[in-house]
Amino acid sequence: MCRENPGWGAPRIHGELRKLGIDIGETSVSKYMVRCRKPPSQTWRTFLENHLQQLVSIDFFTVPTLRFQVLYVFLVLAHDRRRIVHCNVTAHPTAEWTGQQLREAFPFDKLPCYLLRDCDAIFGDCFREQVRNMGIHEVLCTPRSPWQRAYVERVIGSIRRECLDHVLVFHETSLRRILRSYLDYYHRSRTHLSLGKDSPEPRSIQPEPMGRVVALPQVGGLHHRYERRAA
Repeated sequence: MCRENPGWGAPRIHGELRKLGIDIGETSVSKYMVRCRKPPSQTWRTFLENHLQQLVSIDFFTVPTLRFQVLYVFLVLAHDRRRIVHCNVTAHPTAEWTGQQLREAFPFDKLPCYLLRDCDAIFGDCFREQVRNMGIHEVLCTPRSPWQRAYVERVIGSIRRECLDHVLVFHETSLRRILRSYLDYYHRSRTHLSLGKDSPEPRSIQPEPMGRVVALPQVGGLHHRYERRAA
């Protein structure tokens, strides 16, 4: 208990032990407690988990078309359930366009507290002003440090490996259609290790008596969702 709860003192641990039916004096608990050299503090993982619901990340990534045009995909990722709350495509990204995407992503009654982003020049004065007006605090990452935005970088890598590396993109409309199909699979079917092998939109467990297992093609057959159906 002492190691798992560094902020607890002897009275708190003694109270927990009493609730477990362990008859021991508080002085004995104090005697055998592990002494920390550093002041008691929560772990870094605990700190992050306590703030997940207040954090979002944004980023751009590029996609070449069949005619070698470069399209830009803008993502807004909520950290709590790895949900992609907004996604859009443009051939000409500007600070004004990016600010508009942020307004579309968050209704005024569901604004995040912190916005994590890189130092890309596309996030200009117009975008920063929009963020301030919405009451969101920006957190900038160190240049050339993608590990500081690990969640959104992993999502972009998954989109490339599991979808875009296997298809041909003709134009903006086709890319939007492809991404819409993949994001439906990503949110409703794809399991995540960080979510206890559940999907962003939780899936119920289907026991064996519910029927046989059937494969449902998704993302044009690139992936499948497996469910039990009555025979």
